[in-house]
Amino acid sequence: MGLFTVAEARDELTRLRPVLDELVRVRADAAELAASLRPGGRATELGGLPEWKAAQARLDDLMMTVQRTGAELKGFAPLLVDFPAELDGTDVLLCWLEGDRDLGWYHRADLGFAGRRPLKTTGGAG
Repeated sequence: MGLFTVAEARDELTRLRPVLDELVRVRADAAELAASLRPGGRATELGGLPEWKAAQARLDDLMMTVQRTGAELKGFAPLLVDFPAELDGTDVLLCWLEGDRDLGWYHRADLGFAGRRPLKTTGGAG
């Protein structure tokens, strides 16, 4: 898949929000189920092994849904989604981190998360 513009990435993030919200919910359920299945684990009303397996399968489906858009799921807990783009002739990843309200960050592709910077709200960013 190709590169996103800032506007395209923001639109795609808006479309993905229900998927990402479900991913967070199912991730929490899977963690609770996994803890209950450990020796000495505390029982949960969520179920047992079949429900844990179903949660794992649903997580796989949700992660594939994100990847099929051309976005890259880089982190699972917390969720980190990157959208490949180009800003001012430089390869970047537009970066959304679980808890962010909007797509407001980027980092150079070669720097990773440590190089994360805020997107300009005006000018050449979109």
